[in-house]
Amino acid sequence: MGGMSSPARRETDGSSTGVLRRVAQVALGGAMLFAGTGHLTFARQEFQAQVPPWVPLDVDFVVLASGVVEIAVGAALLATWRQPRRALVGAATGLLFVAVFPGNIAQLTERRDAFGLDSDGARAARLVFQPLLVAWALWATDAVGEWRRRRSIGG
Repeated sequence: MGGMSSPARRETDGSSTGVLRRVAQVALGGAMLFAGTGHLTFARQEFQAQVPPWVPLDVDFVVLASGVVEIAVGAALLATWRQPRRALVGAATGLLFVAVFPGNIAQLTERRDAFGLDSDGARAARLVFQPLLVAWALWATDAVGEWRRRRSIGG
């Protein structure tokens, strides 16, 4: 079995990096399922407090819809292991984290408390971690590597 470039090898990558990616993907999928469930149940009011007032939709609708999306993304992360679909799920997860970033900025600038983020410092720290979530999604699913492989094959 040659190098790591064959698709079959990548799918069953037993290297320490491959195992870490899979663990990271499972952890992120579980976190997304938990957060999505929270949107629909036990943390619904906390999530409502995070919806910026300038969003032109019903606050509860936003929370419920985003919870459904998070559950779908979490389930996809737990169920999708073959490339290129795995990379697509990772990219979609990263895009979800990018999409909620303006709401996180609004939480800081409008000084709204939620989930224990009750100071400017705590709300600002959250902003620092949002890009790390994007990176986590892309790394865990090897989305960037898959994009590069596809690009080199097609170009």
